[in-house]
Amino acid sequence: MRKSLWLLAGMTIVALAQAAGQGLRPAAFAGRFYPADPAQLAAEIEGYLAAAAPAAPSSGKILALIVPHAGYVYSGRTAAAAYALVRGRTIDTVVIIGPSHRVAFEGCSIWPDGGFETPLGVARVDAALAKEIAKASGFRFRPEAFAEEHSVEVQVPFVQKALPGAAIVPIVMGRQTRPAIRTLAAALEKTCLAKNVLVVASTDLSHFLPKAEAQATDAATAALIRAVNTEGLIRKTEAGENIMCGGGPVAAVLLLAGKAGHPRVEVLARTDSSGFGGPVVGYLAAAVLSGAGPAILGPGPGEGEGYSLTPEEKAELLRMARAAVTEFVERRAAIEDASGKAKFLEPRGVFVTLTKGGDLRGCIGFIEPVVPLGQAVIRAAVYAATEDPRFPPVRPAELKDLKVEISVLTPVREIADPREVTVGRHGLIVARGGRKGVLLPQVPVENKWDRETFLEQASLKAGLPPDAWRLGAKLYVFEAIVFRE
Repeated sequence: MRKSLWLLAGMTIVALAQAAGQGLRPAAFAGRFYPADPAQLAAEIEGYLAAAAPAAPSSGKILALIVPHAGYVYSGRTAAAAYALVRGRTIDTVVIIGPSHRVAFEGCSIWPDGGFETPLGVARVDAALAKEIAKASGFRFRPEAFAEEHSVEVQVPFVQKALPGAAIVPIVMGRQTRPAIRTLAAALEKTCLAKNVLVVASTDLSHFLPKAEAQATDAATAALIRAVNTEGLIRKTEAGENIMCGGGPVAAVLLLAGKAGHPRVEVLARTDSSGFGGPVVGYLAAAVLSGAGPAILGPGPGEGEGYSLTPEEKAELLRMARAAVTEFVERRAAIEDASGKAKFLEPRGVFVTLTKGGDLRGCIGFIEPVVPLGQAVIRAAVYAATEDPRFPPVRPAELKDLKVEISVLTPVREIADPREVTVGRHGLIVARGGRKGVLLPQVPVENKWDRETFLEQASLKAGLPPDAWRLGAKLYVFEAIVFRE
């Protein structure tokens, strides 16, 4: 039996190599992941696209989409939330990057020419762009990478319906290592940024976890993506953590957006397979943008509670924080909020975080809204640079290496049930007997804590036993609008 399976696999690879030589990749998953009947497939995708109603981004250029690749019955509606955002736009080529699920190899395999066949017809491969990417990256075509790989193929019918005039460049990423991710991102930067190209990163989220664990894990992963926390994603992907199968493709498009400037991610939909019973697989649709002002790092739920900051206001606060640190560190001088903006005169809780080379360099803020926002940002920035007891004061020579992050807080509210704490959404305060531990919403996401670990770590930060949250300590939550330079 095993010999027969190996023989069948070998025949499949040979057949695919012959097809590649003729330029055509036949559909391998029609009738399995999506309908094989052309009319049924077209109607199904049209229905998904018609039902999707994603809000258009307020600003910025859409460089890439993050789209799931499960069977359409499971993830088709989620995928449509991404493709509906670009439907009808004039896109010359869609570069589709999927992870390899069955073949282990180094680097990426780039389909060179011809087309990808689906029941809707043949999607033409942009041979010129495929050749440019191959040359820029040094990656070569491996037919075996495409033989039984669904992560690219299931995207093609959606491209055919949403962007019928677009060509494609199919890419399968092998071992999702830092060198492979960075090499591909650099090649895309060199070959695609100046062209009318859309990149699709094909991935599902966590696989086959119990429902509660899956949903907590997926919330944390979505927050990392929304935060454009590329290094965190690469670390987790290289470590083989069960956060998503296409971490490499996602990290590559985030790096590409970073090269384009002012990267930002808008999550369009997040679902999972829990409604179908059994262990859960998660699905995410998102748009990756550039040129949209400061990147939104956190979940930003505070903006859904009647309070928001425009990209211009966020940029002004970041400039204010940096000016405050620079003036104080270099000249021991204090600046004032001279912006004249009404929102900056409203008291808000705020934290300013300074990092250097990706490492924390200082973080101080005000939980309660006792100071006008503009003044709070100025004071917190200076305190983070000079008064954080964990670090020596910032020196003038360090200023050029610092990055500024601001968290504007929603009002704190007490909760009675620890189950109300949502990782990826809430900041947390644990308090008892005059002791108080505060953790910002991004902390559990960056450390991949579940709810219980989050509660334990906040208790420890308060100087209390790790189970204090179970034993009468008061619990408070808040949310944050988080943005950085």
